[in-house]
Amino acid sequence: MAPSSDSGARRLPLFGSLCALVFLVNFGRVVFAPLVVPLQEFFVGTSNAAVGLVATLAWLGSALPRLPAGYLLTRVARHRVVLGTGGLLTVASGGMTLAPTIELVMVGALFVGLASGVYFVAASPLVSELFPDRVGRVIGIHGTASQLAAAVAPLLVVRVLLVRYTWRAPFYLLSAAAAVVTVVLYVTAERADLPDAAGADRDLLGSVRRQYRIVALGVVTVGITGLVWNGFFNFYPKYLIETKGVTKRTANLLLTVVFAAGVPAFWYTGRLADRFRHVPLMLAILGSFVVTLFAITVVNATLAVAAVSLCLGYAIHSLFPAIDTFLLDSLPDSDRGSAYAGYSASMMLVQALGSVVVGTLRGTGFAYDTIFRTGAAGLGVLAVCLVALQWAGRLPQGAS
Repeated sequence: MAPSSDSGARRLPLFGSLCALVFLVNFGRVVFAPLVVPLQEFFVGTSNAAVGLVATLAWLGSALPRLPAGYLLTRVARHRVVLGTGGLLTVASGGMTLAPTIELVMVGALFVGLASGVYFVAASPLVSELFPDRVGRVIGIHGTASQLAAAVAPLLVVRVLLVRYTWRAPFYLLSAAAAVVTVVLYVTAERADLPDAAGADRDLLGSVRRQYRIVALGVVTVGITGLVWNGFFNFYPKYLIETKGVTKRTANLLLTVVFAAGVPAFWYTGRLADRFRHVPLMLAILGSFVVTLFAITVVNATLAVAAVSLCLGYAIHSLFPAIDTFLLDSLPDSDRGSAYAGYSASMMLVQALGSVVVGTLRGTGFAYDTIFRTGAAGLGVLAVCLVALQWAGRLPQGAS
């Protein structure tokens, strides 16, 4: 049931608090990449592998707790789990400011990642339940806040904080901001007219079994596409430097462009997801990503590479609010949190293999263009198969 205008107004401050927290949660997850060099300079003698492991642990931590978090949500209210992630982010990032060794930095990175993983599993269903009459719009706004963190983190860290302070500076600010936002979230949650949609969601495995068709469609679409995307963007600067002949500075700038394109992608695609049929929209976005991924392997002029990169970033980041709206808008109250947790955990494990696959193929002598064209071709085959199944009426259009 859609909330009344009065209850919807009371939920707006809570939604604003969630958007603030998702910015901080994602900032904590992406901030380690621009800190690789400062960490290695501070902890003298630290190997490249050890410093790289810091960033890896943040993403591993984000993947590991998603299914357990789904079980937790069958016992604990969603907003209380979200509050717990704010507390964990505060403590973990605060502990990073005191870490005397690179090993303790790794532990902090893991816990920052854990906070993000639990947050997304708990908060995404909560956001959709706060405003069930405009799921796509609020999912898009929430995703925009998250994507802003990915877009501004490198600039904020490298150009502002590290000019005058040490690598610990971002974590001082992150811990303080997380503490404040968590308190605000607690207050707004106490005052809000919270939905009771999660009350019947008490069987994690049963929900996944009942909704296996829609969960499987999400995992296949986003998991496999995310695998190709993960491998692409992690090697994107090296690919441009070695294949397109651009400078290191230009390559990093273009990577920022790719992520910045995700900000309007989340914002507008969320709105589109409320107006168009979910599955055809997802398939159209998948097709546009295939085209732009292949195109990036063909163009060589820097301006053309920038233009295609912008389109590619917009396409891939449009897929995430589209699939989230499809799932969260379609799943019934009794299965929403659990089935979404099953989807989230499964697709994260699939796409996490992307960097390993690309790195292994490069190590065996395959050229970047060959790897990415093969990925585009594989996704093209997937897209054609899904379109054929959609045409034949075999794809689920909603939950069971």
